[in-house]
Amino acid sequence: MLLVCGGAASGKSAYAESMLCRLSGSAPRIYLATMMPYGDEAASRIARHRAQRAGAGFETRECPCGLPEVSVPLDSAVLLEDIGNLCANELFDPAGCGDGAAGQILRGAEALRKNCRCLVVVTNELGSGGADYAGDTLRYLRVLGEVNRRLAAMADAVCEVACGLAEYYKGEEPA
Repeated sequence: MLLVCGGAASGKSAYAESMLCRLSGSAPRIYLATMMPYGDEAASRIARHRAQRAGAGFETRECPCGLPEVSVPLDSAVLLEDIGNLCANELFDPAGCGDGAAGQILRGAEALRKNCRCLVVVTNELGSGGADYAGDTLRYLRVLGEVNRRLAAMADAVCEVACGLAEYYKGEEPA
């Protein structure tokens, strides 16, 4: 399991996709997409990510909530993109599990980790934007921070991508 974090437009998605393609060999490639298409901007971002993956052999599955219910073939390579969206969906969408979001996401990630050949998880970097938040924003950041810490503990390798370059904090870049 590789956890890839980074800020907005850092290159983390492209890096994660290239790593999964490199690690997957002949395994089926499954892309678990968590973004809900709320508005034109989200739809445009989804289209950009789909175009980025075109021709790489990914089967895209929508997974905005309910990660523990996702079933993947045992020999598959899975890219989960991204934890920030999944966390927001679980916390705030009526279909989500609300206060149980962290546990739900972590149970799902652990199940994927056990049931596939390799798992690459993309998440958002936290902390650089300051700490002066309140209400639902603070609630979201606390849950996402907890999930990120626990995913990092679970992962074999953890890196942060900035300017398209990966810095490894745990483990090494997989060969």
